[in-house]
Amino acid sequence: MRRLTRLAAGVAAAVTVFAGLAGPAQAADGNPLEKTNGFYVDPDSNPAVWVRDHAGDPRAASIKTSIASRPGARWFGNWSGDVRKSVDAYTYAADVADKLPVLVAYNVPGRDCKGHSSGGAGSPEAYRAWIDAFAAGIGGKPAVVILEPDALAQVDCLPSADRPVRLDLLRYAAASLAAHAPNTWTYVDGGNSSWIPADTMAARLDSVGVRSVRGFALNVSNFHTTADSVSYGRAVNSALSAKFGYTRQFTVDTSRNGNGYNGDWCNPAGRKLGTPAQIGGGADLLLWVKVPGDSDGDCGIGKGIPAGTFSPDLATHLITGR
Repeated sequence: MRRLTRLAAGVAAAVTVFAGLAGPAQAADGNPLEKTNGFYVDPDSNPAVWVRDHAGDPRAASIKTSIASRPGARWFGNWSGDVRKSVDAYTYAADVADKLPVLVAYNVPGRDCKGHSSGGAGSPEAYRAWIDAFAAGIGGKPAVVILEPDALAQVDCLPSADRPVRLDLLRYAAASLAAHAPNTWTYVDGGNSSWIPADTMAARLDSVGVRSVRGFALNVSNFHTTADSVSYGRAVNSALSAKFGYTRQFTVDTSRNGNGYNGDWCNPAGRKLGTPAQIGGGADLLLWVKVPGDSDGDCGIGKGIPAGTFSPDLATHLITGR
């Protein structure tokens, strides 16, 4: 794992690799890519656990090769128990492996506007405490965070009185991560290319403090092509520049966009795995944010499968593109 070790007073800091040394990374210059060597593969992702538990299943080999062995995000929410301990354990394991973990914070009150993934913290106060604990769990370790998928794009579905509260909580979350996780790149979720006009999304992103973090995330859990997402990201940046005088980096979820978008977002047929996690590719990062094979909800070809539940059949459809 990579460390920044301070030498005696008056001597310049030097970067040294300490194999097997316990404890979080202490460097605070803010670039997690410089402190890691590739993206972290979650050994306990839903696909990985399914493969371990079903080694004799004829689908297991392809799911292991195509999905479970590839880097992807781990989602944290109201199911995560003591979130500080959970986040600390996950980011520590990645730090020991000298890999960069991707985490999703998904616990804003009124999450998913009573949709398939509804839930979230029970109050604004509870959310502030939760996101502070989430950020503290990362601490100085390198990480990437996708902040609250759909929360900005769905703000219109909230009662009018709740909309300013949602924006305030997202602004608080961005500030908390900036303050308490100095080696984390945080991307505030910015919807997808067919949802909210770019100039509207730019104004929303600015209102929640995207200026204080690395940037914004696009296409999370959706299917739009990388090209369409990059075009939309550039349009959002053009609006940020014109209205507010700055731009930000953006990342694209490529986990299921190999065959593009067919007009349906909820377990649609005929979708395919996209480009595995990488630096660049038209965006700051291309990432597998949605876990391939995890259901979007009781819908589409995942009828009867609750949101977030892994299905080997859904995974196989993504592998074959059928």
